[in-house]
Amino acid sequence: QLQLVESGGGLVQPGGSLTLSCAVSGFTLDNYAMGWFRQAPGKEREGVACITSVDGSTNYEDSVKGRFSISRDNAKNTVYLQMNSLKPEDTAVYYCAASYGGYYCSFTMWEYNYWGQGTPVTVSS
Repeated sequence: QLQLVESGGGLVQPGGSLTLSCAVSGFTLDNYAMGWFRQAPGKEREGVACITSVDGSTNYEDSVKGRFSISRDNAKNTVYLQMNSLKPEDTAVYYCAASYGGYYCSFTMWEYNYWGQGTPVTVSS
């Protein structure tokens, strides 16, 4: 059974850090680009970060550049999102997703084949 399970979300104060994990089962990450997306209340889902499978190249949405870092451990079938200097506007449900092929990555949602259920992140004092 194909499954992506996010964890690591929670409540954090502005300026704090969180690390999200996405554990994959039912398939191996080797042939998939991976992305993190988020959806804030009342807003559309948006791409935050993605990473290719071929060479580990990464892309970031402008508002998180320099603060967020995506990484992958294919041996553990897990993808991570390190989030630093968190701001209230980072509050959202964060989703990981897998896109078959992996040669490039984008924030085009229809290119992603599998999605997790999401983990909520709240940045508030």
